[in-house]
Amino acid sequence: MLDDPTTEIIVCCGSGGVGKTTTAAAIALRAAERGRSVCVLTIDPARRLAQSLGLAELDNTPRPVTGVDAGAGGSLDAMMLDMKRTFDEVVEAHASPEKARQILQNPFYVALSSSFAGTQEYMAMERLGQLHAEGRWDLIVVDTPPSRSALDFLDAPERLSSLLDGRFIRLLLAPAKGPARFLTAGFGVVTAALSKVLGAQILTDMQTFVAAFDTLFGGFRQRAEATYALLQAEGTAFLVVATPEDAAMREAAFFVERLESDAMPLAALIVNRVHDDRAGGISAADAESAAPRLARGGEVDKITADLLRVHAERMRVAAREQRVRRRFAAAHRNVASVTVPALPSDVHDLDGLREVGRHLAGRSK
Repeated sequence: MLDDPTTEIIVCCGSGGVGKTTTAAAIALRAAERGRSVCVLTIDPARRLAQSLGLAELDNTPRPVTGVDAGAGGSLDAMMLDMKRTFDEVVEAHASPEKARQILQNPFYVALSSSFAGTQEYMAMERLGQLHAEGRWDLIVVDTPPSRSALDFLDAPERLSSLLDGRFIRLLLAPAKGPARFLTAGFGVVTAALSKVLGAQILTDMQTFVAAFDTLFGGFRQRAEATYALLQAEGTAFLVVATPEDAAMREAAFFVERLESDAMPLAALIVNRVHDDRAGGISAADAESAAPRLARGGEVDKITADLLRVHAERMRVAAREQRVRRRFAAAHRNVASVTVPALPSDVHDLDGLREVGRHLAGRSK
């Protein structure tokens, strides 16, 4: 998939704590070192991606990653979504300077662009569309935020554009003329009630914001629909990342089913931090049987007994993980899967990312 020039976007999604950020960075690094021009976009507010790529920090501007082997002609840039900066850039790009100034200084806009539910995911879609339109990279890798509620990354554009284009907000702008004048008295009662609940100043700020923002409504929905279509295109591949645990694999099944129902191009399931049940060639039962006998011996035998107990526990964990993976495979027979073993330490640099990338490609060395 990484070597296929028709693959232009890879989206890594899944629940929190399963290694999406590391997976996205490893995929981006491997693609770059195999000759692709790559940009990796993280939406996770944590700073792990910057640390693993050896950067002091990431921001809304793609920055080159040093230390990448460019022998094959590839390159790697990395960035982290700045939700408010992206929203500001959208306003500045699609409104006149005077309108942009009114919007950016409006208190309701400041709250909306900084903390409104779904804004982060919507702006991720905006930024992805911007990066793809620039044409500087032949592959963009997206690290989505942890999500439990029906893939917020896919739902947010529709929710936010519906809010901004909704009937109620339009009603706030509706002039009292024609048939609408008969509704003025009733609507006045509604706005009076809202003023008591929200506060008169908040309602005024909201009305001022909507009046200034009016020219941008159609553009938000149009761009959201364009980026959504881009995610459904043949050049896009979704990777669902999970760990081999019951809860995480249930989440993975949820993601897989949602992607399939939305006709999103699902490429594979990546099962991260998998334990090998063949390690050492000693079964859990044999290890548990030998440990008590050795524990009665000398110091070396006692240490060996402790190691056997640790080994037995690891074998039990590996067996449990294998059962979970088999259940998923039985329920989703058409979903390809790749496993990445549990590594002895956290991934925090390019060498660690390269090792993860080798495992993703089926090459352990």
